[in-house]
Amino acid sequence: MGLAFRPGDIVISTRSKCGTTWMQMICALLIFGDPDLPAPLSTLSPWLDWLGIPEREVLGRLGAQTHRRFIKTHTPLDGLPLDPRATYIVMGRHPLDMAVSLYHHVDNLDRARIASLIGDAVPARPRPPRPPLRDWLLAWIDREVAPGQQLDSLPGVLWHLAGAWARRVEPNIVLVHYDDLVADLEGAMRRLAERLGISPPADRWPALVEAATFDRMRGRADQLAPNPDGVLRSASAFFRRGRSGAGRELLTDAELDHYRARVAQLVPADLFAWLHRDAIG
Repeated sequence: MGLAFRPGDIVISTRSKCGTTWMQMICALLIFGDPDLPAPLSTLSPWLDWLGIPEREVLGRLGAQTHRRFIKTHTPLDGLPLDPRATYIVMGRHPLDMAVSLYHHVDNLDRARIASLIGDAVPARPRPPRPPLRDWLLAWIDREVAPGQQLDSLPGVLWHLAGAWARRVEPNIVLVHYDDLVADLEGAMRRLAERLGISPPADRWPALVEAATFDRMRGRADQLAPNPDGVLRSASAFFRRGRSGAGRELLTDAELDHYRARVAQLVPADLFAWLHRDAIG
């Protein structure tokens, strides 16, 4: 990666459907101090590893920015240059919730449009129907793949988080749990502002927090959804639910126990407890 870092840069490193856009919006609100952003979110916070735009163009956009930069990437920390001038924010989410969101997200993608943008052959016929969500989720839990080959698999998600967890004591590594944003958005935003050295005026906080709520973001989907070159069928459908527990609602107690045992084989106990809040039900 040829990015020339600046003091104060923010790198948001997440797996798909783990709160990336939410964190980008929070950073934008803290940096600009205004719910009315000066440009679409994807312009303010470029997606570093989106294959539909040449890297040199993305780097050129970042180089031209004069505000404090906050950059989106789905690359784990061990695939990024770790610069002491930058702060790295890694979002964690219950993997079952992430997986359910991913399943629905795939239905909202225009595959032909993506293929044309990244130079792949456009599919000649529709893809065969996928299994029902519950069957797909059970297969996702048990899929044995190399984490680096399928980063949105269960091993890939946990590998991404484990790399950040191992570095969490470093002063420029910040882990944020999706459920903390759900439970106490203002508190999570204030903690992040402190870590980033940002102090919005006291009278701006209510408006900033309101602008970061799920309902307000869904209402501004055309400005906020990551839709480079029209790859989403619906920008508003990108903001589907915004709550936790969807994965657990689908599985039996025995299936949840099986999931729990599978994850326990892949991550240390302290990360397991943080990620799941030490509970499945």
